[in-house]
Amino acid sequence: MNHSDRTEDFKLDLGRRPRRLRRTAALRAMTRETWLRREDLIAPLFVVDGSGKKEPVGSMPGVFRRNVTDLVEECRQLADLGVRAVALFPSIDPGLKDETGSESTNPDGLVLRAVRSIKDAVPEIAVITDVALDPYTSHGHDGLLNDAGDNVLNDETVERLCAMAGLQAAAGVDIVAPSDMMDGRVGAIRECLDELGYTDTAIMAYSAKFASAYYGPFREAVGSASAAGTTQLDKKTYQLNPGNRREAIADALLDEEEGADFLMVKPAGPYLDIIRELREATSLPMAAYQVSGEYAQIHAAAKLGWLDYERSRDESLLAIKRAGSDLILTYFAREIAESLG
Repeated sequence: MNHSDRTEDFKLDLGRRPRRLRRTAALRAMTRETWLRREDLIAPLFVVDGSGKKEPVGSMPGVFRRNVTDLVEECRQLADLGVRAVALFPSIDPGLKDETGSESTNPDGLVLRAVRSIKDAVPEIAVITDVALDPYTSHGHDGLLNDAGDNVLNDETVERLCAMAGLQAAAGVDIVAPSDMMDGRVGAIRECLDELGYTDTAIMAYSAKFASAYYGPFREAVGSASAAGTTQLDKKTYQLNPGNRREAIADALLDEEEGADFLMVKPAGPYLDIIRELREATSLPMAAYQVSGEYAQIHAAAKLGWLDYERSRDESLLAIKRAGSDLILTYFAREIAESLG
């Protein structure tokens, strides 16, 4: 049929017209399947010692390292905005770092002081602490190295992680989050916490954490990059192969068997398929970490005028939620909470 032959009476014989439900803003809102809420957000925060002004993280626009006093104020503001949880990551003085990460079990260490201050001042916000050695080691790895320095010792590292988790629970943290990817660490930490009487302290396991290229800006933020001399530190002997789907699901379900209260996928955006499959395999609450590289690339592309900043930011988070994550750790948390009105 030529265009000139068409008539105003031409109609397709369609039983269903899906566009009917997209016609107006009201109809689109009524039929929307996935929504992002303030309660879905966890704000990762970086803490430093001292009383200096907040330090910007160069590769993460709008992200700062804060002293404990300023950190507490940030938590107060986030709670007022409706954000229910924060995840703390320390950037410690390089002089405190050593081969074994001994500062990680200092009973008056930076993270523990930060936890106590937050819980005293903003008790309504849930505090999550990282359980891994990379912020404390001079080599930047998440655990103790063997004598040759070419592999992380699993069981010896788990023993240190249990000590870290016990100290964090004693400081009043709500959730400990082992991000190290050592075998057996969830079960060992659960047993340790229970023996110490911290049966109410929950575990959010970094269950499917991949050996990703997207972690570089985070390593700058906590100083593990400068310790190791590179943001692309090779952690392939303990983090997951990016090509392995079945292994990721198996690791996550093993964490569930060992007593994890939450499971996590990290990074989030490049691994939406893992989030979806794990969501279908478990009834536990699930988190996903939109990591520093995901955050930085949206900022960089928007700065060059290649993406609409707010729309791409919001779409990236909505995709993570739609894939099946209940909670999202994201450096956009404050902005999103503010945008929700």
